[in-house]
Amino acid sequence: MRCPYCPGESAVIDTRELDNGETIRRRRRCKHCDRRFTTYERVESVNVMVVKKTGDREPYDREKLLRGLRVAAYKRPISADVIETLVTEVEAALIAYDALEVPSSVIGEQVMERLRSLDEVAYIRFASVYRSFSDLGKLREAVEELMEKE
Repeated sequence: MRCPYCPGESAVIDTRELDNGETIRRRRRCKHCDRRFTTYERVESVNVMVVKKTGDREPYDREKLLRGLRVAAYKRPISADVIETLVTEVEAALIAYDALEVPSSVIGEQVMERLRSLDEVAYIRFASVYRSFSDLGKLREAVEELMEKE
């Protein structure tokens, strides 16, 4: 594999399985510049179209979901591995959904269900974007709902 820092080739120095063998993590070292980097290999198993609230359709994008979760978990005690695992669990739920098209609400609810038990602040951050809180009252309702469930 080509090095992301220079045009040199890299060599694998360590390989590990993650997510019960669903993902392979490889540590690599460039033969030219000697820098190290990590790559991940996983089977592209989720091949569905996401139906947005507006009715638009777009292909499911793991990276888009990861970005949203990283923003919600910013400066929270949630590791990158935990976020990766959460996304893998959501993808497993999408496969179990067994449909060619999945409403974005199904994905959002799957994520929020897992985030609620993981980190309340990240949950509220994600919910505020996902549910498009238009005012402070809607946000207060979400926080009160979270408080009632505890």
